[in-house]
This record gives sequence, structure tokens and C-alpha cells, in this order.
Amino acid sequence: MSNPGTPTLDQLRIFLAVVDTGSFGGAGRKLNRAVSVISYGIANLEAQLGLTLFDREGTRKPKLTVAGRAVLAEARAVSQGIDGLRAKVKGLHDGLEAEVDFAVDVMLPSSRLGQVLRAFAREFPTVSLRLHVEALGAITAMVLDRTAAIGISGPLAAGVEGVECIAAGSVPMVPVAAPDHPLGRMERIAPGAGREYTQLVLTDRSRFTEGQDYSVMSPKTWRLADLGAKHALLREGIGWGNMPLPMIEADLVAGTLSRLAMPDHPGGTYRFAGVWRRDTPPGPAASWLLDQFVALGRDDVEEAGMTDI
Repeated sequence: MSNPGTPTLDQLRIFLAVVDTGSFGGAGRKLNRAVSVISYGIANLEAQLGLTLFDREGTRKPKLTVAGRAVLAEARAVSQGIDGLRAKVKGLHDGLEAEVDFAVDVMLPSSRLGQVLRAFAREFPTVSLRLHVEALGAITAMVLDRTAAIGISGPLAAGVEGVECIAAGSVPMVPVAAPDHPLGRMERIAPGAGREYTQLVLTDRSRFTEGQDYSVMSPKTWRLADLGAKHALLREGIGWGNMPLPMIEADLVAGTLSRLAMPDHPGGTYRFAGVWRRDTPPGPAASWLLDQFVALGRDDVEEAGMTDI
């Protein structure tokens, strides 16, 4: 046999309608067409493919042949792909973004990020998401450089020229160390004691933090660009440092980290802000994302205190 022909989308839709309704008449009602048109469409599809898709003998209901069952999965995939394409194109005509580049601060609790992105996937199934997780001033830098359309930044975004900000919640920051660290073994920590030990400090390479330190108390520091690495080194007892409470709550319960009662360094609140370029307002999907983080932020119970990095 020569190579099979190329079926039309309409033929595949007729084929799927017959399968889903169980009869040519049902397919006609579903597609608002005469039964003769349905029958003609199936005959043409079988001729194109060179296959018999339905066994029509001995039954009033058409029954898929072995070849018909094999074709069914591919036909559904093609139909769903076309539906997805049409939905994406409609979204583009309506102003919906094809893709959202989104940068988030590493301090943002993963549970909050997961909750919002799970809802985003349901709300905007045709929009692709490119997620960047960075620290400190890197979020604002990515938005200004147009690497990201929007971001959830820490407090360093405030006052940056060309950037709009909206409050988007906060996370408590607490000083911690391993239980076998000298500070972790102290029942009472004297003022200034933290200066005697290595402090692990989160840092980044953006121009907004160059030459600046935030909540750095000790002259002895290890600087890390990765919060996960800082967490691991704290658990190893290499130093002490500030961490977002949600990230280390399980450690406090398990006893792998101890919260330090430091009278001169009690911790505080790390405040988030939704950010975007003033000259490039976010589109519908990006705006929806920002709104979700703002709404969740209103539910935060903020602790009084300084802003920590």
C-alpha cells in the first residue's frame, strides 16, 4: 500500500464524536450535523488512512476495530493539541501573555510559592512560566534588566528608580546555630557574644548590595550566595546566622538547630514586595500572580523588629 493520506481536523473530530457518543446519530447531534454527513466523514477518514476504524456488522452500534483503537489515542492528542493552540492564540489576541518570567526572593516560603503557582497553572493553562529564584538585590536587578517581568523581592527594592512596589507580606527571621555550637550551648547569651563567632551571611552579586552589609554583627563572616548552603552549614555547626523561620521550624522541633536568644540581635521581619518596571506594567497573568501574593501577605502575622537579611 502507498503512504496513508493526511486526515483533516474535521474528520478526526467526527471520529472522536462517534467514539464518545457511541453512535453515528449521537455524533450528529453532538456536532449538529446530519447522520449522512457523519457517515460520509468516517468513510473519507477510513479511505485516507487505508484502515477500517469501526466494525459495523452485526450491531447497531459502531464498534472500534483493533486499528480504530490504535488510531484513537493519536486522534485525541491531535485534537487536544489543536484546542490548546486555539486557546493560546485567543489568549494572545486578548492580551494574555504567552510566557511570564517571574523572579522570587529565596526567603519566600516554599509553601506560599507552591500554593500560588498551583493555582496559576489552573487559572492560566496556556501561559508558560519561567521561574527564577535569587537573593537580595538580584530580584530588582532582573526586573530592571527585563530578565523578569515581575518579582517578589525583599526590602531592597524600595526606593529604586524606575521600579514600582507593592507590599506582599513578610517572613520572620531568627538567629540560629547548631546545638553543639558554642552559642547553641549557652543558656544566656551575653550582649556582643555573637561577635566572637563566625556569622554566616547571605549575599549576592547585584549592584544594589555591592559594598553593603545587612544585619551583620560579627567581624568574622562566611558569605554564601545560596540559602540552602547556609542552612546546611548552620546545621553542621560551622557558624551562626539568621534564617527565615518557616525554613528551619522542623530543625527547631527536631533539635538540629537551636534558636538563639541574643539580646542585641533578636531577629526581626523580612518584608516582601511585588515589583515591576514602571514603564512596563504587568500583563493579565503577571498581574494575577502579584495579586495572589499581595492577598496572602495581608494574612501574615508580622513580628515587630528590624528588617534582617
